[in-house]
Amino acid sequence: MSAKTEHYDVIRKPIITEKTTMASENGAVVFEVAIGSTKPQIKEAVEGLFGVKVKAVNTTITKGKAKRFRGQMGKRKDVKKAYVTLEEGNTIDVTTGL
Repeated sequence: MSAKTEHYDVIRKPIITEKTTMASENGAVVFEVAIGSTKPQIKEAVEGLFGVKVKAVNTTITKGKAKRFRGQMGKRKDVKKAYVTLEEGNTIDVTTGL
């Protein structure tokens, strides 16, 4: 497997919400990442895919909610988010896609 493919296994998709738009004004970008990924892996993947310098990576794990699916109780999957702070002068435009 190529290095680029491994980067895509770590970073699933960008998250675009009101909260992440506010974070992007401070030079941070938010991605949904694999549950088992580590901060160094996330940093390497972002730098490899987008060609930018990463200053810091903060992560959160959001537990999946219990919801009803066709009358049966089910559970949404847990989601790990990475708040990636970029060095000064580096930007990623997540609206254009990869």
